[in-house]
Amino acid sequence: MNSEEIHHHISELVQREQELRSISPSDGEAASRANELREIEVQLDRFWDLLRQRRARIDAGANPNEAELRSSNEVEGYRQ
Repeated sequence: MNSEEIHHHISELVQREQELRSISPSDGEAASRANELREIEVQLDRFWDLLRQRRARIDAGANPNEAELRSSNEVEGYRQ
């Protein structure tokens, strides 16, 4: 996946996140919507991480295509 494709995927995820946040919650769908939002947030973190990896590889003169999408556990476990 190249950087343009990653940006496109991130844009789609952000659009879906905005759609979910703009919908008035109904009792039956609140839990489902919350789960989907959390999954989108995790996916966004993973794809932003992939972009950062690619940029770091470019800066280091390495092949950006060797960057890999990390697991959600790994990305979500980062310390800030």
